[in-house]
Amino acid sequence: MDEKIDSKEIGESRKGGLNPKVFIIGLPLFIIQLVVIYFITANFLLSRWSSQAEGDGEGSQTEEVHGEKKTKKKAKSGEEVEGKFFFSVEDIIINPAGTNGQRLMLTSVGFSVPTEEQKKGLEEKEVLLKDIVISTLSSKTLSELNQVGYKDSLKVELTRIITERIPELELSDIYFSKYIIQ
Repeated sequence: MDEKIDSKEIGESRKGGLNPKVFIIGLPLFIIQLVVIYFITANFLLSRWSSQAEGDGEGSQTEEVHGEKKTKKKAKSGEEVEGKFFFSVEDIIINPAGTNGQRLMLTSVGFSVPTEEQKKGLEEKEVLLKDIVISTLSSKTLSELNQVGYKDSLKVELTRIITERIPELELSDIYFSKYIIQ
């Protein structure tokens, strides 16, 4: 009779091990919950948080007028100062000086002007702008273009050349949105 196994002993031996149902059902459910939480956080909460962070700037408002986004900033005296209009020339490929066509530079340049009429004038002269940017940047060597602070010098030089060639243009600023050297 000692060979008979008591049912209580079997139940006690099973309690000590892990239940395979936990792994088969629980683990996939846990992973699904993690994925759902990730997408909720990434898509909804972070987009709301970033838009609130942008809106928290001191007295800034964004409005869309004629398909253009304009940013209005309130000055300390209370009057509103309108943002600038932007025109960009995308993906200009340049061979820097002294590379014999072995190295390339990819850049995109944005031009800031005070009025929509000025922006339309830039759009009409896009080919001239590209030529100015290409000729100016292709005259520079790789060592010059790789210098950290040289972008500011390029902006000043481009502004000077553009205002000389297009005198009716009131150029406020120039921005590099891409500046990649291969």
